[in-house]
Amino acid sequence: MRLLEILPNGDLRLTQKLLDDAIPQYAILSHTWGDESKEVTFEDIVGGSDRGKAGYKKIKFCGNQATQDGLRYFWVDSCCIKKSSDAELSESLNSMFRWYQRAEKCYVYLSDVSTTRKRKTSGGDTLKTWEQAFRESRWFTRGWTLQELLAPTSVKFFSKEGEELGDKQSLEQEIYEITRIPISALRESKLSRFSTEQKFDWAKNRQTTREEDWAYSLLGIFEISMPVVYGEGRRNAVRRLEKEIDDTSKAKQCLRDLRVTDPRADKVRIEEAKGGLIPDSYRWILENNDFKQWRNGQQSHLLWIKGDPGKGKTMLLCGIIDELKKSIAETHLLSFFYCQATDSRINSATAVLRGLLYLLIDQQPSLIWHIQKQHDLAGKNVFEDTNAWVALSDIFTNVLQDPSLKSTYLIIDALDECTIGLPKLLDVIIRKSPVSPHIKWLVSSRNWPPIGEWLDKARRKVTLRLELNAESISTAVSIYIRHKVRQLAQEKKYDNKTRRAVLDHLSSNANGTFLWVALVCQNLQNIPRGRIRARLNSFPPGLNPLYERMMKQICESEDSELCKRILASISTVYEPITLTELTSLVEMLEESSDDIESLQEIVGLCGSFLTIQKDTIYFVHQSAKDYLLAKASVEIFPLGRRQGHYDIFSRSLVVMSRTLRRNIYSLNALGYGIEQVKPTDSDPLAASRYSCVYWVDHLCDWNPSITNDQVDLKDGGIVDTFLRTKYLYWLEALSLCRSVPKGVLAMGRLEALVQSTRQPNTAPVQRGRARMDYDKASYRRKMERLPTDARGPQRLGQLGHVLARLDPTRIGIVGRDGDKTVKIWDASNGKCLWTLKGHSDSVRLVAFLHDLTRLVSASGDRTVRIWDASSSECLQTLEGRSSSVGTVAFSHDSTLLASAWGGTVKIWDASNGECLRTLEGHSRPVCLVAFSHDSTLLASASEGGTMLDGCSDSVYLVAFSHDSTLLALAWGGTVKIWDASNGECLRTLKGHSDSVCLVAFLHDSTWLVLVLGDGTVRIWDASSSERLQTLEGHSGPVDSVAFWHDLTRLVSASWDGTVRIWDTSSGKCLQMLDGYSSWVNMVAFSHDSTLLVSASQDGTVNIWDASSGECLQTLKGHSNSICLVAFLHNLTRIVSALSNRTVRIWDTSSGECLWTLEGHSSFVNSVAFLHDLIRIVLASWDGTVRIWDAGSGECLKALEGYNECVYMAAFLPDAIRLALASRDGTARIWDASSGECL
Repeated sequence: MRLLEILPNGDLRLTQKLLDDAIPQYAILSHTWGDESKEVTFEDIVGGSDRGKAGYKKIKFCGNQATQDGLRYFWVDSCCIKKSSDAELSESLNSMFRWYQRAEKCYVYLSDVSTTRKRKTSGGDTLKTWEQAFRESRWFTRGWTLQELLAPTSVKFFSKEGEELGDKQSLEQEIYEITRIPISALRESKLSRFSTEQKFDWAKNRQTTREEDWAYSLLGIFEISMPVVYGEGRRNAVRRLEKEIDDTSKAKQCLRDLRVTDPRADKVRIEEAKGGLIPDSYRWILENNDFKQWRNGQQSHLLWIKGDPGKGKTMLLCGIIDELKKSIAETHLLSFFYCQATDSRINSATAVLRGLLYLLIDQQPSLIWHIQKQHDLAGKNVFEDTNAWVALSDIFTNVLQDPSLKSTYLIIDALDECTIGLPKLLDVIIRKSPVSPHIKWLVSSRNWPPIGEWLDKARRKVTLRLELNAESISTAVSIYIRHKVRQLAQEKKYDNKTRRAVLDHLSSNANGTFLWVALVCQNLQNIPRGRIRARLNSFPPGLNPLYERMMKQICESEDSELCKRILASISTVYEPITLTELTSLVEMLEESSDDIESLQEIVGLCGSFLTIQKDTIYFVHQSAKDYLLAKASVEIFPLGRRQGHYDIFSRSLVVMSRTLRRNIYSLNALGYGIEQVKPTDSDPLAASRYSCVYWVDHLCDWNPSITNDQVDLKDGGIVDTFLRTKYLYWLEALSLCRSVPKGVLAMGRLEALVQSTRQPNTAPVQRGRARMDYDKASYRRKMERLPTDARGPQRLGQLGHVLARLDPTRIGIVGRDGDKTVKIWDASNGKCLWTLKGHSDSVRLVAFLHDLTRLVSASGDRTVRIWDASSSECLQTLEGRSSSVGTVAFSHDSTLLASAWGGTVKIWDASNGECLRTLEGHSRPVCLVAFSHDSTLLASASEGGTMLDGCSDSVYLVAFSHDSTLLALAWGGTVKIWDASNGECLRTLKGHSDSVCLVAFLHDSTWLVLVLGDGTVRIWDASSSERLQTLEGHSGPVDSVAFWHDLTRLVSASWDGTVRIWDTSSGKCLQMLDGYSSWVNMVAFSHDSTLLVSASQDGTVNIWDASSGECLQTLKGHSNSICLVAFLHNLTRIVSALSNRTVRIWDTSSGECLWTLEGHSSFVNSVAFLHDLIRIVLASWDGTVRIWDAGSGECLKALEGYNECVYMAAFLPDAIRLALASRDGTARIWDASSGECL
């Protein structure tokens, strides 16, 4: 970077190129270029011909303004870049956002805004009229000025006369109205929280002189770099930009998934917990011969620092890290990790490798490709599943052997606190330390023989024994003692005698142990000044004697029981917990849950075993926990350590049962991205977060299988009750806690525990496990991103994409409306045409009759109302019992209405509201009613009850045959086919290897198709119970299936990343279409079954020849996952909807993207085509529907007015009217031409 320097005489001169660490404070100019021949260039400044150009006025203005603000340097793009150097130009364009970001002041010079024009008011006052010119300024239309607006913190606007108009803060409302950039983006220079689509939207109407600059001007906004290639054209530049954005996004996600902790943050936490790092207490190591041999010697690659507990090993390594940071060049890397046995996140070998890799890649990003090639295939699983160590050790080896790896220091503290996989970690250290001469290892541990036996195998090792450096340690401890006594004397106002007495006692008894000094000083904090000298002798030398004294004081105190409960809980938990979480685990603390200061005082009563940092409780040292478990276990665990696990388990279920609920964070929309969720100050999960993640682990470690206390696992026990009532809410909470993978493992442990007890009444546990197993891939990927409980319907909607939506005119409507009304809107002007009032509680369900003339609404006020859809008149009010309406359904001929109140179903005459039948028999609330296709039969399902004799469990899936003669019911792995006329069970289809996820009859009612959770598809003959085919081969759940028109072929798409085409007569897999790097989530045939389209989560869409399996086209360019694909009827176009809220129209023959349709602020989840192939309708989760011209990509109409997502759109047979269904409880019919809500 070059700067213009303002000389004492007012002249200007260019500096030499400055490195980042040598750049002084500077101002920066933002302006629009006029005639390039009149702008001052680098050559003009160097040659002294700058003043003769018109552009010099702007430069002089910037210099004068910088001087007024006390700045000596400033930067102007026209003359501070040597544009004749391609390398310098490319570097400058990639750095420009950062340069604007670092500027002290940014001056925006508006050459088309004048402050000289004035006008008089009627009162004689003079008003300036620059406001309109400001709004119309060319500056707001240029490409490069976007980053110049967003990057700097201080932006001031000036007229062409140099008069200040205001700054970014004072004019933010005007700027927002001009640019439509959110005010939150204007206020902060960190733009990572805004989406790619939002950023592109800010720039879409801006212009640049050189077409490629439109893309290059966005480099800094997207925080990426790429070579500048003028002449490539805007399209290629944008394509490269999008690829870089996608690659960067994947790399960032990979790094986020790799991160188990940030060791740099751990270092800060440890230093703060120990009162800060005292440089003089560790400098002795720098002159130690063993240390110098390791650091400077060519043959010494491993240094092992060992010593007894409390000798200061961790703080010594903190000091070494600081010294290495100061001395090593940019050509070196430094990675480190702190093991901590009391924290399950950082006490394993896999965590160590993840931490070391995280810092290495953060310093040398190019290394990430070693991880990303595996992460792209397996996602976060690669770091967390049962094979994580194998994958991570291979990755780690490849990174260390990378020729581009810089010289590296690897430091691991407290090997003895790596409680899981230590031998594997030691094996890696001794095998890798001599292999790469440019890598040096430093490790520390206690004097443990097993560690010594392993490390003795290492070649080129240096051992530094702290006990053999007693003099250096004693000197360091003395420095530490003087520091601590000085602090105590200042805080407690000691006199000289007291100060000297404390110093002498500590010096005489420390025995070279930092921790002993720290613990005694912590105890002295709580002793009145006048009693200090009398109490000094009560602190015995040595750690264990000191711990014994502390424990004795606790046992003799009035709060003995509470303190022992706290110590028992902290000794049992798997990771450090917060004060708020402690109140949920220790019942005696419940009344103090809202008083943090009181909680801190209570924890302070626990001797000095515990310390608090940022409201999180830690052991003061691992030796403190070791003492409690080995020497004081009887005191804190009078019923044994297993009882400690039971106490936490049982308290966890109590707390979760009390706090967990649906949509606990009150998120505004279903499918809300987890990255958008920010816990509030009053986080409803604050007290139960630990319980949500670890309750199963504590149950298993209590291990009721070896006691007589197995009642907790039986029907009616606390586990059964919790899973029946709170299972889905628990999954939601796990997602919000970013702990879904731990939940999957927890259910596996729970199932294993249940099986080991061999108890017959544990079906709820096994069902919960089955649910999570069935959708394991989905949970790992979807639930981590989408915490709200829309996942169940969303998943089933995908599985039934082809089989369930056979007739696009039939739309099921389920929604909620919180204001007790139903509204009908005119979309052309936003006017509410009708408000249907009458309910006294919220509207729960809304549905149209099939003839669309009437509307039914069900409310929490225990009534169902039938409305005239054209006049808004309430035709009938149907009153139920004491419970609210659970579900409603119309018969297909629109003559009957079925509604459910609690366990009762009523059938009504839809024309006059007469109750024709009352059906009773369900013992639990009815959640589903469905008419047969001929409207003569009704099926009802309840929550956990049975529908027909022979169902041994809750029925999850129901399907009528198309001729209404058969009814199929599925639960677990069993499917029964019933005679729909008399309720006789005709056939039972058993032998399924997993739960049934989808059941559907084909059109002729002869075949029944089942999709299982293990990835198999089964075809049954519904008349004979003969299993016609079992289609096996997928290794993951099947997400989408579709049939050829003649039923001879079936295609299935799976989470295993493949698409398979099957022969339905032989069950043979004819083709396996692969090549995807992620799971395939959508598949569809063209209308004539000649083509097949498949979409993958990796962002690719493939078009296949359905007969040969040949890939005809690959539609690339999707930077986000695809949630919907569909053919137009004439097969010339494909529509793909992306998770980034855009839709693309593709030419199937060329693979070219013709149009990108933007405008929705959330996912597009339904597409409908008019048979003229000109209009496309897209419905979105953002509550809007847009009608597009498929030929031009123009948005013809935007139909708005929905409170929640629109989840289905379909043209009616007349091709004029459009039916839309929304989760806000409304169904609306629109005129597709005029946009009028009919």
